[in-house]
Amino acid sequence: MSDKIKFELEYLLKVSVKVLENSVSTPAGLAEWFADDVNIKEDIYTFIWDKSEQKARLKSKKSGAFVRFKWLEDEEEGNDVFFEFQFSIDPLTKSLVLRVIDFSEEDELKESKQLWDSQIQELKRHLGA
Repeated sequence: MSDKIKFELEYLLKVSVKVLENSVSTPAGLAEWFADDVNIKEDIYTFIWDKSEQKARLKSKKSGAFVRFKWLEDEEEGNDVFFEFQFSIDPLTKSLVLRVIDFSEEDELKESKQLWDSQIQELKRHLGA
């Protein structure tokens, strides 16, 4: 079991659900903002940064709602953690809300949140959102 702490971050975007879903669920979309390159074989995504890579399994996906991944390292260690992108339309503002759910070690929580903020800023630049 993992000692990682669950956290959620929320971002407003001005794009369609379909465009966002493509950016957070396809190798081409993820390679535009999340990693330098992304490959997929069956349900395993290989994320490549510089000369390192990490593999994650696509655990579940609901069109127009969310995409959930689990790092293979956590899967092998039996850790009940994942990272997920949830998206929905805010009924008041009609803006698209992207919620990132992830887990982090307690002493790395601030850095993990800052990394997501940076990554989502890159996503927004890519989408023009």
